[in-house]
Amino acid sequence: MDHLLTESIQKSHLSEGALIAFVPHTTAGITINENADPAVKHDLLISLERKIPFSEGYTHIEGNSAAHIKTTLVGSSVLVPVSGGRLQLGTWQSVFFAEFDGPRRRSLWVTTLSGQPD
Repeated sequence: MDHLLTESIQKSHLSEGALIAFVPHTTAGITINENADPAVKHDLLISLERKIPFSEGYTHIEGNSAAHIKTTLVGSSVLVPVSGGRLQLGTWQSVFFAEFDGPRRRSLWVTTLSGQPD
């Protein structure tokens, strides 16, 4: 996902400011976490499934309440500083799209905010 966000920064010619990435769906989210070890992503998904299983007996008629709850916990947007035309993420950080009820066709909305650092 970082490469898509980097493309947005380049297209906007943003040098200093911030980027907002927003997922306009109720069963998918976006988050920042470690990308150095692929096991972290796996562990996060497995842990969410253990805590919020689809088989919990929810009353939502579509049967995907677990996906709605996971999205609420993960969130639907991230705000990342931009400096020198680059995302200012920590050494091990990356932005992740989190699909909880798919696969489905999804959208990502990106907005850049221009500004000067203090």
